[in-house]
Amino acid sequence: MSSIVNDVIESFNEYLEKIPNGCNYIEEKFRIDNIKEGLDAIKDFSEGMLWLVEATELLQQNNVKVEFNINDIIDFLNEINEALINEDMYLVADLFLYEIKPYFGNIKPITV
Repeated sequence: MSSIVNDVIESFNEYLEKIPNGCNYIEEKFRIDNIKEGLDAIKDFSEGMLWLVEATELLQQNNVKVEFNINDIIDFLNEINEALINEDMYLVADLFLYEIKPYFGNIKPITV
C-alpha cells in the first residue's frame, strides 16, 4: 500500500476521533445562543465532511474497506440546512448531539 494511502488512513482516523467533541462544541454553542460561533463550527464540520467523502472515495479506489456511508452524510447536511433555514437552533443542537455524534462514535477506525 502506498504511503499516500497510509497517510490518508491515518488522517481519516484522526479526524473521526475528533468529530464527537466537535459535535459537543456545536451543540453547546447553539444551546447558549452563540449562533455565530455555532455557524462557524458548522462550516468547518461541512468542510470536514467533504474531505471525509473525498478520502473515502480515494481509499475505496485503493481497495481499503471504509465503514462510512456518504449518503448518511448528505442526509445529515440536508437536515442541518433545513433546520437552519427554519431558524430552529434547538433542532440543530439536537441533530449534533443525538444523531451525528452517535453516528460517528460508532464508526470504527480503518485498520490495515
